[in-house]
Amino acid sequence: MSKITFLGAGSSVFAKNVLGDCMMTPALQGFELALFDINEERLKDSENMLNNLKLTLGSTCTVRAYTNRKDALRGAKYVVNAIQVGGYDPCTITDFEIPKKYGLRQTIGDTLGIGGIFRNLRTIPVMLDFAKDMNEVCPNALFLNYTNPMAVLTNAMITYGGVQTVGLCHSVQRCIPYLFKDLDIDTEGVHTKIAGINHMAWLLEVTKDGVDLYPEIKRRAHEKQKEQHEDMVRYEMMFRFGYYVTESSEHNAEYHPYFIKKNYPELIERFNIPLDEYPRRCERQIKRWATMRDELVNNKNLGHTRSHEYASFMFEAMETNNPFKIGGNVMNTGLITNLPKETIVEVPCLVDASGVTPTYVGDLPPQLAALNRTNINTQLLTLEAAATGKKEHIYHAAMLDPHTAAELSIDDIVAMCDDLIEAHGDWLPKFV
Repeated sequence: MSKITFLGAGSSVFAKNVLGDCMMTPALQGFELALFDINEERLKDSENMLNNLKLTLGSTCTVRAYTNRKDALRGAKYVVNAIQVGGYDPCTITDFEIPKKYGLRQTIGDTLGIGGIFRNLRTIPVMLDFAKDMNEVCPNALFLNYTNPMAVLTNAMITYGGVQTVGLCHSVQRCIPYLFKDLDIDTEGVHTKIAGINHMAWLLEVTKDGVDLYPEIKRRAHEKQKEQHEDMVRYEMMFRFGYYVTESSEHNAEYHPYFIKKNYPELIERFNIPLDEYPRRCERQIKRWATMRDELVNNKNLGHTRSHEYASFMFEAMETNNPFKIGGNVMNTGLITNLPKETIVEVPCLVDASGVTPTYVGDLPPQLAALNRTNINTQLLTLEAAATGKKEHIYHAAMLDPHTAAELSIDDIVAMCDDLIEAHGDWLPKFV
């Protein structure tokens, strides 16, 4: 029996999306869906939910929960990762509250910036433990990483874990539907080309019947920008740098040095920037789960509609050899020629029975590559800190982060990092 292992299966809603999709895929019938999570209560909830869904859908997949990770991974053909190390309380709270004492504000803090750096540092050791187990019990498995910070974690699994890994993010899939809905443009027949790095990939081409749609997009965006809306940062970046970026305005507000500035507080209102958005979101989700749990876990009539998540479509393509195109996060093996080879890039990839084949992009427009490199600098130094255990590289990563460097002095950056290291305690490995 072939096996799909889901790590972090206590994320019940996401597990339903990915594994519910698998249950609806003819080529994946008969697969074992192996669940693992360190929270046994949440693991049991997901097992019950998926067994109810299996009956509703009439799937021949087998659902099995494991409390031993290596057993869950043993013999897996595909592995899906959706873990969060440290959770909202205490780690996300720490990521936000300590920087705030230094006057450094964030919106999401899960990708770049000081929050992204420390999320990486506490997650990489856990991921490399996964890699160690996989090399022992399922060395040929394909690892699909959905966990943020996407670029660094995917890089760690490939470079230091030796595991066949592709990072998957929703931002490429959502980019055109979100933009076109916002501007009231029909998506039918639209062709696009998107490439860059995760959360900062660029809509390089957008055409319909051979006609470039960018002039009309920018015309409508300029009109939209006259009133406050939820995507003001991305539109401003498009006006200034020429291209639309895949990830949301709330994310991109903290990836650049232009928008969250204590000396220019009026920018927060001008660009409608939701400071501390991620903690609020976490609190809403925690409250919602209390009422949502019964709707999912104990619902004998639980249904499912196949989602837009890439995972099941990728597995289907590999099982059937019917090609499927994704936007994947992969090593830059000459794919984007003006970005470093050591980095993870987000590019179109073809999936079929031979695996995942990334496509060549070439040079990005120079201003876009330059913006990407400002984020790549911090990504690579964070990875260096994790690989070497040297505290100095944590400082380097933070000092090179565009938003942090624009707001704080070197002394304050170092002191803030030291405070974060102390506050995280055993959630981090020891750095020297």
